[in-house]
Amino acid sequence: MLSFLIAVIFLTPLCFLYEGWWMIHSILFVISFIFFFSIPFYVGWGNLGSLLGCDYLSYGLVLLSFWICVLMILASEPILRSSYYPGLFLCFIVLLVVALFCTFSSISLFSFYLFFESSIIPTVFIILGWGYQPERLQAGVYLLFYTLLASLPLLVGIFYVYDFLFSTNFLLVGGNNFSVDFLYFCMIFAFLVSMPMFLVHLWLPSAHVEAPVSGSMILAGVLLKLGGYGLLRVSCILVSFFSLGYIWISISLVGGVLVSLICMRQTDLKSLIAYSSVAHMGIVIGGIMTMNYWGFCGSFTLMIAHGLCSSGLFCLANITYERLGSRSLLIGRGLLGLMPSMSFWWFMLSACNMAAPPSLNLLGEFSLLNSLVSWSWMSMTFLVFLSFFSAAYTLYLFSYSQHGQYFSGIYSCSMGSSREFLLLFLHWFPLNLFVVKGDFIMFWL
Repeated sequence: MLSFLIAVIFLTPLCFLYEGWWMIHSILFVISFIFFFSIPFYVGWGNLGSLLGCDYLSYGLVLLSFWICVLMILASEPILRSSYYPGLFLCFIVLLVVALFCTFSSISLFSFYLFFESSIIPTVFIILGWGYQPERLQAGVYLLFYTLLASLPLLVGIFYVYDFLFSTNFLLVGGNNFSVDFLYFCMIFAFLVSMPMFLVHLWLPSAHVEAPVSGSMILAGVLLKLGGYGLLRVSCILVSFFSLGYIWISISLVGGVLVSLICMRQTDLKSLIAYSSVAHMGIVIGGIMTMNYWGFCGSFTLMIAHGLCSSGLFCLANITYERLGSRSLLIGRGLLGLMPSMSFWWFMLSACNMAAPPSLNLLGEFSLLNSLVSWSWMSMTFLVFLSFFSAAYTLYLFSYSQHGQYFSGIYSCSMGSSREFLLLFLHWFPLNLFVVKGDFIMFWL
């Protein structure tokens, strides 16, 4: 693991070279392929060092981080074209890759917390430096305060675990019976805010709307998964609090239905996609809190699937924004006549977002539905509405943006560039390819 870390760290000097943009893009692409072939074909930890290690769970999310960061550079080519501090932008992306790699491959609870917090800093700088409206300052403050304030109790909880067990190593802290309710709330609250759970989700839409395309991609693709990863990791410590899971499952299911209704009345493309992320992550929280096998495997699968699908939809929203100068569905209507070649990708990624086969989303949602229904038959009521409205707001997004009479101010057709088609293909292809090897993704426990 250290070899990958050193390889990424040594990319930092290349950021400020004249030809550094595509060089770093290519090197990160190669590193992600090398990491792809280092999969541990056994259950348990591999590539262990004193601080870093890798099991199935961390392997999938590290690979997702590499992949999304490569696609972020590809999507942000206008920054290079306009010479808007491309070296500094690349530097923040490399720092973000380092922070995410260390977060997902930490084998100590304390080092995980340290890198979990540090990954927020480059993201805030990307939003503040390359965002759109002046409101990005408020969005950055929202993001920082929500995540940092919620994380302080987690630090207290980690110190308590260390005081009790004299270790914070993931391999040693599992299976211990803690009976302090305060510890339970301390350990999971930071991850619920990071997911984000309904009621503490307001930082996400504002951050997405103000962020550049790269900021939205990393937020939707990887940073939301930090919360799910943390919950899966600390669940081995909190097994004795299994009976309290109904609180979070109830909030997530009811919140998912309400957020789906909010999606139905959005006119901003990015805002609609951001709220749909909250609804999807609600099912993931519910699946993890059931504390059963289907829930754990399904939540991991849906996190990987949502990371690719949501990131691709944000890319499409940005391509539309670059052509029209607006993200409003009232102006960006009838895009089938304006950008016919892009409508195919709108359809493919929208189908994945509503969990149509053969996408990974279907595999993840199918196992999460099993998990929640086996936990309680009553949850079926909300799951029916959640699944229905998930399809409804995705159809609303697709049909309203692609069909209808387009705005009279738009007067020409517009083709996509090969860079944009490659970007969308690299989101969609792994999302549907990995279903062929669904056993690797589903049966990691």
